[in-house]
Amino acid sequence: MIGCDCRVCMSDDTRNHRSRPSVMVSYGEHNDGNRPHRLLIDTTPELRLQMTRHRIDRIDGVLYTHSHADHVFGLDDLRRFNAVMEQPLDVYAEPPVIDWLKQTFTYVFEPSRNVNKSFIPNLIAQPLEPGASVDMFGATWTPLRLLHGRLPILGFRVDLDGASLAYCTDVSSFPPETYPLISDLDVLVIDALRFRHHPTHLTVDQALEVIDQVKPKQAYLTHIAHEIEHAEVDTQLPDGVNLAFDSLCVDVSDLAARVG
Repeated sequence: MIGCDCRVCMSDDTRNHRSRPSVMVSYGEHNDGNRPHRLLIDTTPELRLQMTRHRIDRIDGVLYTHSHADHVFGLDDLRRFNAVMEQPLDVYAEPPVIDWLKQTFTYVFEPSRNVNKSFIPNLIAQPLEPGASVDMFGATWTPLRLLHGRLPILGFRVDLDGASLAYCTDVSSFPPETYPLISDLDVLVIDALRFRHHPTHLTVDQALEVIDQVKPKQAYLTHIAHEIEHAEVDTQLPDGVNLAFDSLCVDVSDLAARVG
């Protein structure tokens, strides 16, 4: 946090050094045979740093949970993928989010209005509907309706070859119709901002209640505030529940094979 000298912000434990939340899902084999398919969920303001840290030079699309700045404002850096791959990039979101992106990044989606011919992202907007599954490179992606306070947003469930993952950030409650879609999971990644109440995010205890209800094989808490010290809190969580941290990599298929 800017201007904060609390023990977490000043910590030497790299797991306490948190950028804004995003996740990349990799699976299968791309047509070029040199890499897996990679789908990115959200483009945080730290996108360039996150991609260079992990040497990611190609992706196959971006899915957006909602239009808040901490999940969107790295969009301009997608242009580098266009340049490296020499092709446009599909971005998936609900229609209201697509409309917001077009209004906010007018120079990207209406380049004819730009004063200068600029190097801008080349993006193709693809609409999503909650509950309507989409096949992406052999995996089934199901958009999940979540509530971020009173704002309806999306989470995502991914199913491939008997392995399953759901990513639910920025959620404060789950509508009844979503609970069946987050059952029978190998991995659930779920919002858990802090221990104190927050109007638009789950607390740690509320997230644990959801986990206890849907019973994934493994759960990770994300979108963590600086009130949570990683080493201290992680050891207090139930078996099968851990705090996520920047650069965490999880092999969902391996977990499914070992636990299933």
